[in-house]
Amino acid sequence: MSEQTVISIKNVSKAFKIYRDKPLTIKEKFLKLRSNEYSNFYALNDVSLDIKKGETVGLIGHNGCGKSTLLKLITKILYPDSGEIEVNGRISSLIELGAGFHPDFTGRENIYINASIFGLSRKEIDGKVDEIIRFSELGDFIENPVRTYSSGMYMRLAFSVAINVNPEILLIDEILSVGDANFQKKCYDKIEGFKNNGATIVIVAHDLGTLEKICDRVIWMNAGKIVEQGDADRVIDLYTQHMNKKFVEQTQKEYINGTMKQASGDENPQIAAPKQSELEFSEDIRWGSKEVEIIEARIINRNGESTNAISAGEPVTIEIDYKVNKPQKEYIFGVGFYTSERVLIYGNNTEIGKLKLRSIQPRGTVKFQIDECNLLSGHYKLNVAVVDGDHRALDFIKYYMDFSVVSNDKAVGVLSIKHHWEVD
Repeated sequence: MSEQTVISIKNVSKAFKIYRDKPLTIKEKFLKLRSNEYSNFYALNDVSLDIKKGETVGLIGHNGCGKSTLLKLITKILYPDSGEIEVNGRISSLIELGAGFHPDFTGRENIYINASIFGLSRKEIDGKVDEIIRFSELGDFIENPVRTYSSGMYMRLAFSVAINVNPEILLIDEILSVGDANFQKKCYDKIEGFKNNGATIVIVAHDLGTLEKICDRVIWMNAGKIVEQGDADRVIDLYTQHMNKKFVEQTQKEYINGTMKQASGDENPQIAAPKQSELEFSEDIRWGSKEVEIIEARIINRNGESTNAISAGEPVTIEIDYKVNKPQKEYIFGVGFYTSERVLIYGNNTEIGKLKLRSIQPRGTVKFQIDECNLLSGHYKLNVAVVDGDHRALDFIKYYMDFSVVSNDKAVGVLSIKHHWEVD
């Protein structure tokens, strides 16, 4: 391991046994009442990684991809099945906060116990105890047994001990939600101080914005392997695109399954597509003469599937099935998009689109085609309507269905606008 490398991970694998039906008692084991068969789940599979001195590295990936297992191997909470891990420097780990705390001892007494676990001498703890207490904001509660603490107080004390031991290597695992907003800011400021003083930091978090700000490098893990690593913004963008795609696919699968269940009579109204012939809307949602009636409306994705989840940037079609109960001199079909708070953000109709409809089939479908959806990530509502040439409502359904949009654009608001920046 070179002088600049403080953590060296070479071909490390770690598997856990997943029992199908493990015996729980001696009797069950003796009489073989349960199977002892198991399969191996590889939390890490032949992972190699070097982390340099003073580097801040973020680990990202969905739950179960191996991030936390890797940190526990580095701290020797766990040991690898194969491979080698070398660490050069004193480690402080914000992983198992409060490990070693005794419930009957006071907060002050537990500071001495916990700090000694991190390798501090009695003299070093004496010099830091006041700062630890001040950082924890526990005040007079520090003299009470920790069994009387709330879970938040307990975690704040444990965090304050771990972060005030001046480590050379700091490992953090999804615990930066401790305390209120002010305490969290103080924690981040402390971590920034470590970074500026040359400490090596390895952090696991789902807060991608924070990781992008503080990390020199981000590592994306999946199924126990490293998928990609490099500059924080590049890797996080790739990961975000991947997760957005997975979300849309999963939502689409649930939507289709819900529609199939509804068709078979096993309805789940939270997922299933609406059956317009069976659904009823209140008068403030649906109104009109019904001389022309909307039978059903659908959002169609680029694959031609009915959906309630859209990937921004892709083509989308709104289909409106109708039937004519009484012929009109002119027909105007329209659509509208609302935020989840029911604020109109876009509306259009065939008249605006200069499509004159003076004669239509008794039954048919009108399509509103969008070449590229430019909504930002969020939850929206669709309205559909048909009016006559005098804009008299024939059938107007204000909030026909809910749908979601997933966008890779980090802008805020509701619309993604094509643009570029210039500085003269």
